[in-house]
Amino acid sequence: MRVQQQPAYVIHHHDYSETSLLLELVTRDYGRVGVIAKGARRGRGERRALLNPFTPLRVDWSGKGELGVLTGVEAAGAPLALSGEALYCGFYINELMIRLLHRHDAHVQLFSGYQQCLQGLQGDIGNDVALRLFEYLLLQEIGYGLVLERDAFDNMPIVADQVYEYVADSGPRRVAADAGQHTGALVRGRSLLALAEGRFDDPEVMPELKRLMRMLLARHLGDKPLNSRRLMQSVSRRPKASQGETET
Repeated sequence: MRVQQQPAYVIHHHDYSETSLLLELVTRDYGRVGVIAKGARRGRGERRALLNPFTPLRVDWSGKGELGVLTGVEAAGAPLALSGEALYCGFYINELMIRLLHRHDAHVQLFSGYQQCLQGLQGDIGNDVALRLFEYLLLQEIGYGLVLERDAFDNMPIVADQVYEYVADSGPRRVAADAGQHTGALVRGRSLLALAEGRFDDPEVMPELKRLMRMLLARHLGDKPLNSRRLMQSVSRRPKASQGETET
């Protein structure tokens, strides 16, 4: 198989041999793809500089097995200037895709959502909003979309001021006043509706959505910690000059 001029981003790379790199790509039409960039470790010019995360690319590769061979690469735009918290958030969404996407499963909408998330991280919508929207789309793309507008127990519309217990296998259920211990994540209806509508003008919804997404993603990530989250936590424990920093 030969693929040419495929829109892509590098989401991870590591040494493959003394001279080559193994690249994990997220592509528009082929999903997550692994390719060997022969001789890339020796290169120090423009081609080597392209093989880093957050640069929009057009790539060529060939091969029939699990790993292809990179045969061409060119920039499709300027590298995204992520720094500080936004950079760690970028590493986080890259790691989510490596852990949760199977190779060669196409996710055209997710590729578009990834681009929008990167733009959001370097824009003014806020890191938390960009991450929650991407996590929501990612879960949907791997077959675990969220129920946000109907009570999973009685199918009644979600009420903004009502508290719900979100159960991973079914969705939100209204919490009764005399309810005992909960196994799911507690979240207000207004937070579920905010995510469904993409409206985040109420800052109180973000902590609830973060807890909800953590619970849902943990079911699919397993026991192995996310390296990007540990890195972010280590940075967040350092003294800060300003408040309000994001933790994924």
